[in-house]
Amino acid sequence: MRATSLRALAVLAARTNLSMRQWDFVAAYLQSDLEEGEVVYCRAPPGYEAIGADGRARVCQVVKPVYGMAQAGRRWQRSLFPWLRDWGFRQCESDPC
Repeated sequence: MRATSLRALAVLAARTNLSMRQWDFVAAYLQSDLEEGEVVYCRAPPGYEAIGADGRARVCQVVKPVYGMAQAGRRWQRSLFPWLRDWGFRQCESDPC
């Protein structure tokens, strides 16, 4: 959200005596899913054997978006928006996310 949009909402809330709220989703990116058919691999994390018995580097297949992935934010957005629409929220046409 742009700062100007936030200020406009704050003014509107103050003039109409409404309260403003915000949400913080714990482990937000983990609440979404990768797209169907999307396959992502990463290096083995610290503490795991990085080299297999065959001498080749090990990799892990990612099953959920995690912080640091380029597409993680977009996947979270695609999970969140339908939920917000179901609750009656509408996306601002002049300041889309």
